[in-house]
Amino acid sequence: MTIEIYADIACPWCYIGEARFFEALEKFEHRDDVDVVYRPFQLDPSLPDEPVPLKESLRQKFGERTDATLRHTASAAGKEGLTLNWDEALAVNTMNAHRLLRLALNEYDAATQRKVATRLFEAHFTHGVNVADTGALQQLAVDSGMDAERVEAYLASDEGRDEVVQEIARAQSIGVQAVPTFVFNGKSAVQGAQPADVFGEALATIYEEER
Repeated sequence: MTIEIYADIACPWCYIGEARFFEALEKFEHRDDVDVVYRPFQLDPSLPDEPVPLKESLRQKFGERTDATLRHTASAAGKEGLTLNWDEALAVNTMNAHRLLRLALNEYDAATQRKVATRLFEAHFTHGVNVADTGALQQLAVDSGMDAERVEAYLASDEGRDEVVQEIARAQSIGVQAVPTFVFNGKSAVQGAQPADVFGEALATIYEEER
């Protein structure tokens, strides 16, 4: 069974949702029969490559609701062992991050892609790293076991950009309008950062149906 996680590195609920999903997957007795891959989605493709403070960007969208929203989200993340450092986090375009995730999957494997995704989320939300910066992305890739020279050359070019744009368009064409969205074998979808037990039930049900 293949599960595609449509997510954006800039989405805190994607970070929370994937943590809950993998908690459920670890408990799933047939987990060795499950392949998990990340697919791209951009919440705001208009963001520039030059970062601005994330809280400032969010206040422009949510106004006086911002602080309460951030507290609620940070609380949910904390229950999953995740730290959202809103004072350090940056709002920036995530295209390069998605390109790197694509490279990890295509030239390595799903396990490497997951390592990169985990490091990207942590870098973005916990450590305030600019995830559009090619130098920072190269270090994250190397830490995940990827080749430094290949990553450097890849990020310095436009390789993979058109393919990421096409994948995002495909996501929208199959009805992905918000993230995270978890698609099981290209058929059934679970939307949102559901509790781990919801993901567990979905895994069991769809696995039996596919058998």
